[in-house]
Amino acid sequence: MTDVLVIDADGLDRLSCNAKTDPSTGKKTLKAKTVCESGFRNMTYVRDLAPMLVGEPPALLGDDSAPNPSETTLAALGSCISVGLLANATHRGVTLTKIEVEMEGDIDISAVWGVGDTPAGKVLGFIAVRCRVTLAGDADEETLREIHDNAIAWSPVVNTFRRPATVDSTLTID
Repeated sequence: MTDVLVIDADGLDRLSCNAKTDPSTGKKTLKAKTVCESGFRNMTYVRDLAPMLVGEPPALLGDDSAPNPSETTLAALGSCISVGLLANATHRGVTLTKIEVEMEGDIDISAVWGVGDTPAGKVLGFIAVRCRVTLAGDADEETLREIHDNAIAWSPVVNTFRRPATVDSTLTID
């Protein structure tokens, strides 16, 4: 038997109605705190959840105990797309039995975190990201494609990649 992937359709409708009635309800400030444990091992804390370990592979001088920051970025992107797929399917009354989002990204890390000798004007970070989505459910191919396209178009993380946010940083000396 195939598992059915479900969320609270009434709750989704309430969220949608609240956002339509008062668009400010959709604006949130998210927080995370990252603390270096040792070397390139970092614990990241979000809300009251268990901390997430983020590290580096041996090729990047880490101990290979956790995904690196770029891999967690791809994971966040894939997870955001998956959430959007399920929400869009639920909104349309489509029952999904499979959501898989495979992420792959080409990245330039030649600057070695700013300590390398790289040419001025070099673009660092992800150069290209590819996403392969597999869906199964009780809808025809055209409907599944519409669900996919809408989820991609409205994904906050996809849109952060497409139209990056500003990043401001302040330093506190302790």
